[in-house]
Amino acid sequence: MESETLRMTAIVKKNPTIGFDTEKKTLSTFLKDDEVLIKVKTASFCGTDYHIYQYDDWAKGRLDLPLTVGHEFSGEVLKTGKNVTGVQVGDIVSAETHIICGECEFCLRGEGHICENTEIIGVDTDGCFAGYVKIPAANCFINSKDADPLHLSVQEPLGNAVHTMAHFPIEGKSVAIVGCGPLGLMGIDVSKAYKAKKIVAIEVNAYRRKKAAELGADVVINPLEEDVVARVFEETDGRGVDVVGEFSGNKKAIQQAFKYIKPGGGMSLLGIPAETIELDLANDIVFKGIEIYGVVGRKIYDTWYEVRRLIDENLLNLDKIITHKLPLKEAVKAAEIMGSGDSGKIVLVPEEDDYE
Repeated sequence: MESETLRMTAIVKKNPTIGFDTEKKTLSTFLKDDEVLIKVKTASFCGTDYHIYQYDDWAKGRLDLPLTVGHEFSGEVLKTGKNVTGVQVGDIVSAETHIICGECEFCLRGEGHICENTEIIGVDTDGCFAGYVKIPAANCFINSKDADPLHLSVQEPLGNAVHTMAHFPIEGKSVAIVGCGPLGLMGIDVSKAYKAKKIVAIEVNAYRRKKAAELGADVVINPLEEDVVARVFEETDGRGVDVVGEFSGNKKAIQQAFKYIKPGGGMSLLGIPAETIELDLANDIVFKGIEIYGVVGRKIYDTWYEVRRLIDENLLNLDKIITHKLPLKEAVKAAEIMGSGDSGKIVLVPEEDDYE
């Protein structure tokens, strides 16, 4: 590229208060040897972005302001650093958002998803709610050029759902999806693709319960109106579900899940609780002989290849999960919609004047 700088619209967390600022920023096109410069085509709004918007206790303790936010995106590679191989100008890429060191014990044994030196795009580094973004080439996942950009931008969160639901075998099994926000809805979709026998969805929000049913949940439970444990046992011949995918992080929901999981079953935990949770370890875990798996991000890059297979084989219903498409400049509106609970996945799209 001839120009040494680019002008762009960027969504910035500037002040330690609720909200975002929309600014025009200048981005240097200088690249480190292992970096690439990407023109952002689509970016999706995440629960993490909402925490940043709210500037909650997690954000206060984690962020170094000002920060360009956003981490889920797809885009076109415009420039590559001199040591970059495997990624070329013109490639359409999505990003693994965890920047890992490649040198710690966990990276060296193939478990980069729990790298002890992880940095996250849009949290620890400037992110993708902008016209352009620079990231390590190693974080690029090359997509088909004819794929739907809206689908490509949600591969990162979809990878979370795949990681959660694929850890335990679910074909022919009964599954509970706890919490039907965007990731939980993806968990239902993935469970259908993996041929789960029966899917029980548990969700307080009416909009998302309806979405869960549309995506193929066999049973949808409102925990505010029903005894969840009793209903799950009723739906599973008194034995409980084989596998639980926990997406809510809700204390009561998690405690209930340990009651209705079947002996010998598996529980994948992705939701992040905001408080300490007491469990009956003897009766609900030890004597049941269950397995518990904590889900961190995506397995790098095994999960990404599985995500691409599901998309390429048309096994998912992402158009039902993506419920809103907004201009990049309307990131605050996206945050408000997400905060209402009446949404699936929200995708932001830069417009022509966001690139200069």
